[in-house]
Amino acid sequence: MNRNVTMMQFFEWHVEADGSHWKRLQELAPELKRAGIGTIWIPPVTKGNSPQDTGYGVYDLYDLGEFDQKGSVGTKYGTKKELLDAIAVCHRLGLNVYIDLVMNHKAGADETEVFKVVEVDPNNRTEEISDEPFEIEGWTKFTFPGRGDTYSSMQWNYHHFNGTDFDNREGRNGIFRIADGDKQWNENVDNEFGNYDYLMFANIDYNMPEVREEMTNWGKWMIDTTRCDGFRLDAIKHINYEFIREFVGSMINKRGQDFYIVGEFWNPELAACQEFLDTVDYQIDLFDVSLHYKLHAASTSGNSFDLSTIFNDTLVQTHPTHAVTFVDNHDSQPNEALESWIEDWFKPLAYSLILLRQDGYPCVFYGDYFGIGGENPVPDKKDMINCMLYARYHKSYGEQDDYFDHPNTIGWVRKGSADIERSGCAVVMTNGEEGEKRMFVGEERAGQIWIDLTGNRRHHVQIEEDGWATFPVNGGSVSVWVQPEEDLTEDGVEAYYESGLPCIALPEEGVLEEGSDLLNIEPAEHVEHVEEAGDQEDSSKPADEPASDTESQDK
Repeated sequence: MNRNVTMMQFFEWHVEADGSHWKRLQELAPELKRAGIGTIWIPPVTKGNSPQDTGYGVYDLYDLGEFDQKGSVGTKYGTKKELLDAIAVCHRLGLNVYIDLVMNHKAGADETEVFKVVEVDPNNRTEEISDEPFEIEGWTKFTFPGRGDTYSSMQWNYHHFNGTDFDNREGRNGIFRIADGDKQWNENVDNEFGNYDYLMFANIDYNMPEVREEMTNWGKWMIDTTRCDGFRLDAIKHINYEFIREFVGSMINKRGQDFYIVGEFWNPELAACQEFLDTVDYQIDLFDVSLHYKLHAASTSGNSFDLSTIFNDTLVQTHPTHAVTFVDNHDSQPNEALESWIEDWFKPLAYSLILLRQDGYPCVFYGDYFGIGGENPVPDKKDMINCMLYARYHKSYGEQDDYFDHPNTIGWVRKGSADIERSGCAVVMTNGEEGEKRMFVGEERAGQIWIDLTGNRRHHVQIEEDGWATFPVNGGSVSVWVQPEEDLTEDGVEAYYESGLPCIALPEEGVLEEGSDLLNIEPAEHVEHVEEAGDQEDSSKPADEPASDTESQDK
């Protein structure tokens, strides 16, 4: 059977702007493969408005680090060749790569233009606060002098945008809707602030046919150029939903149904997410923002949070096959725009909740796995996450039984699969004092000795004759009880823990089909698909994807 797949977000805000990140991906890809990662979400690959730009201040969509523009040839992350080499390395390892697309706005225009605008209330963009249209000088003309007409001859001007936020003539900030004919905000967007079409910089107007055509052609060009396996769509609640549906359909028609697309629809209201999925015909997945905020609330509330409700009103509960679950990301990390950082004590519980259950497509954050840089660094949690990844890759299979019957101590059992030897696990966690959960793992397991893979409890549990057992957990902690890879006696448990727990999913020799030098792969050697010897891993979606009744009705 297919192994469970896990995504990694391979960046955080403070990755060094030294142009070495694509080389870093080449170097770390084998380690990630061994840890049990199956897909890599990389940051925006397009040229930003400065060499330090993270890619979200996008300047030229067709410059992947190839042209001398905005102060450098490469992007913050490296050159085009280094990007393509990194993708080739990932493909050689059987890792799929998803590219982050920023389609909401453009930044760092080459020239200013004078045009008429209407100023609107920042808290209600449908309310005009200027008496009549007036002229401003805005940064809206993009000529791309370093690239010229290579790949695309389109040059952007104010006709292609519907809003901006700076009047260069007066040196004044504001939210200005461009008054060009009957131009208005796009209607099919989030309704926060009355209409949340405008987010930042020069806002792309998807009511313009030439804009829709150019952006669709660019998406196809990106697929052809990088041979990526999917897209992550940034800030889609600010983009005309009808265009998103058209764009996604075009990409899937070009690349096939296996081309994966996930959207960042940052709205914790479940009804809004469901409405969006309806609009785009369920062609994409969404990050489960609702679950993220539940995890954050649990981490800041201690034992007053009812863990039995942790999945209530979340996307993974109602639409499990369209939910990408995550603990934290670049926006929620400390000191960023949407800061909602899950506290350290709860991180192991949170990762077990996304990695060891049957529903959702989990994503591990680079900042958790490798740590966060910058002025206020945060240490990595690699050892803890590797433990959870090992459990996901080898143990977390089969029927799931939940024991969400207590506000502070909850658990669940994965019964295991006959196709994966010694699979199955019993997970128990608490946000209160030391506790335990009595759970059924199967009569066929009677007499087996199970250990806590996390090492938080350094003893054993023996399965009783009727298939039940009592699984303990430390206060404010999680334990993942599994059958070890070799049978143990009671006398051998202590020595087993002292020898070190097996928390690397794949042995080093099992990562590559051939022992070739990965760093010398040319872009032309990209491959569409790599099959591993032995167990095969479908990197397009998670292995466990049972459709709920709600899901089948929605489709």
